[in-house]
Amino acid sequence: MSLYTITQYPTYQPPERPLPTRRNTTADKAPPAGPGRRWDHLELLERIDREGSISAAAAAMGMGYKAAWQAVESLNNRAGQPLVERQAGGSHGGGTALTPYGRRVVATLRRLDEERRHVLERLAAAHGDDDDFDHFYRLLRRFDMQTSARNQFVGRVAGVVRGAVNAEVTLDLGAGQQLVAIITNESVEHLGLVPGGETFALVKASWVILAADDGMRTSARNQLRGTVARCARGAVNSEVILELPGGRTVVAIVTNGSVDALGLAEGARACALIKASHVILATAG
Repeated sequence: MSLYTITQYPTYQPPERPLPTRRNTTADKAPPAGPGRRWDHLELLERIDREGSISAAAAAMGMGYKAAWQAVESLNNRAGQPLVERQAGGSHGGGTALTPYGRRVVATLRRLDEERRHVLERLAAAHGDDDDFDHFYRLLRRFDMQTSARNQFVGRVAGVVRGAVNAEVTLDLGAGQQLVAIITNESVEHLGLVPGGETFALVKASWVILAADDGMRTSARNQLRGTVARCARGAVNSEVILELPGGRTVVAIVTNGSVDALGLAEGARACALIKASHVILATAG
């Protein structure tokens, strides 16, 4: 994976005309409608910037409000710093907007997306009679793996302590936060984990335990403290989104009884406890 030094970012302005939709090659079919659809997150960011509202942006795309928030939270976590931020106040109780960094990201990614489209169109034209082109392009797309883990963080390896079989890997998430994972020494070698290397950490929402932020002692290696941003209540369980310093979020699935007992209302302080053995590490290509 190459790294590019960009000395000057283009100034991004929300499009005045209808937002562009992705043109599809034979091998890049439009995603199906319904629960399995893969949404265009770049378009979502552009619409948030134009509308100043995540609900309006989601409605314009035919996307559910909850799905839009989940996408934004995932993008913020994986970007390393917020692309979208909440804005308080206003006649309608505030809204959402791109951060300056988010605008720079959108401008650059839109240009890259256009270049990608041109390349695919040229390849499809050059190999239009080659049945293998579609097959191998679809094979390449399989490597762009998606994951069901609700919590996805990106950080840099701060340290690796090896034992006889397992190793303790510490990730620096920024904003004074760290995440520790216990994996095998073989996995450390396979992933090429060395201090300073960029690594992804995946944690299922059902593996996150929430506790009152009262300085309690616990054996859980990871303790991430923050403020409840949202709480979506279901028939039995609730999805609680905890906002951490720096704009990252942690999602936990807990029972409604626990929500009530802990007083997990919006704005309440809480601590997310994650066992080191429940943190899955991954690296890019």
